[in-house]
Amino acid sequence: MLKKLRSLRYQDLDWKSVLFVLVVVSVFIRFPFFFRDYIDRDESTFILMGQSWANGHLPYTQLWDLKPPITFLYFAVIIKLFGKSFFAIRFFGAIMVALTGLFTYGITRKAISKKIAFWVAIFCVFFQSLFGSLQGVMSEHICTLFFVTGIYIVVYKQKWHWFLWAGLLFGLSIMSKLNMAYPVLTLGIYFLSEGFAKQQLPKNIQSLFAMGVGIALTVFLTALPYYLQDNLYVWWESIFEAPLAYSGGKYHSPIRTLPFVFIVLGLLITGFVYKVIDFKSRESQLLTVVIVGILLSFMQTGKVNGHYLIQLYPFILIPIGVAFSKLPKLKKHYKPLVLALLLLIPMESYLEYVNIVSNKIKKGSFYNGEGIDVPKYIMENNLETKNIFFTEYHIGYWVLGETPPTKVSIHPSNITRDELFSDLDNPRNTGMEELKYIMEEVQPTIVVARKGKKIFDKKLLDYNNYIDGYLENHYQLKATVGRGLIYQRSDNSSYK
Repeated sequence: MLKKLRSLRYQDLDWKSVLFVLVVVSVFIRFPFFFRDYIDRDESTFILMGQSWANGHLPYTQLWDLKPPITFLYFAVIIKLFGKSFFAIRFFGAIMVALTGLFTYGITRKAISKKIAFWVAIFCVFFQSLFGSLQGVMSEHICTLFFVTGIYIVVYKQKWHWFLWAGLLFGLSIMSKLNMAYPVLTLGIYFLSEGFAKQQLPKNIQSLFAMGVGIALTVFLTALPYYLQDNLYVWWESIFEAPLAYSGGKYHSPIRTLPFVFIVLGLLITGFVYKVIDFKSRESQLLTVVIVGILLSFMQTGKVNGHYLIQLYPFILIPIGVAFSKLPKLKKHYKPLVLALLLLIPMESYLEYVNIVSNKIKKGSFYNGEGIDVPKYIMENNLETKNIFFTEYHIGYWVLGETPPTKVSIHPSNITRDELFSDLDNPRNTGMEELKYIMEEVQPTIVVARKGKKIFDKKLLDYNNYIDGYLENHYQLKATVGRGLIYQRSDNSSYK
């Protein structure tokens, strides 16, 4: 493949050729992670929410998590079509990343040459797949594909009916990850200002109205099933009120995001000042307002996790690509070094290839991780599965075909988010009440934890002291599987 890339005539590229290369690259660097139990705990939660929906339960009714429903719809559709398949979920995730790269290529092609656009797309796949817990399927992957496709339409199409389609895509993006409302808002402000500047305000207002209709239609369609079940308040509280409460939590502060925001904006401004990036071009202006909108959403959330950056990568890579196109042509004797660096970028993938082969030799399966091995031990030793509480490796519920003890405990950290409980339609009002209900009323027969790690965040002393004491008095350590600890409830326990 690398040989073909070196002899590639960029001017002969069409979208099918680009898509083929992007799919090959995406699948190659993500393939060994198709067999991992979990890569990020959020993905495990999305799988459980998707399974619940596939079983006929609308999101937030049987199980609850802090994301809009289109994220869960992706997993529900895959599960409905292919059953319980890590491979299918991650494979279509790889296709999704390749498609994001393709539309990024299209946007870049409008601003600069096919050659630069091609490499921007390749690096878009790299950055959405490597460097952290990005090899799973995250809500950011889903929302970014919809958003980049919408921007592609906005860049190439001017007629109002195309803005309706862009609005539908932006609506899907927002209903996958709510913070994408910020770049949509900054985009709307840009179109209004563009209308004033170019004396075409009526036309831009018409386009914005069409976009707004598309967004509203998407939001309406997500609400309709809840309305028909007389559960509209659950939809409203879970999608809009709970995220606002979460972002206002005590561990989230806009100040923490400022260094990152200043670095990104500083690089952009430097590019404009030195005319490495042409700020007068419409494409550069569109990308800038989108980047500003995403940065504002990070500030509102109060933190910048690694997987949040998936939303930013396509839009920041394009101006970087434009800037690189202004550099002097690379000398021939440096090309082997660049090629070597390209080969080294997917180092995480190479290591994971070794890991899955090693697991196959030792355990007879490519599928690996405690989220698979712990449930396997439980089933092989005929331990109780119906009343089980995973404080870690909660993908184990899916492997065993079980559900969490309460709808809030689907993601272990949900239990400790007191600020969310007023919007959960939950009988308990605080996290500690929820935890005590699980341990003292539900009384799980099996509790799964992780060796060398506190069950809850180390800052949450009350939660950890309570559950550590309860486990000591009511449970015995049945087995250690890898780093997984399997506790079994004692028959004659009495809490002190």
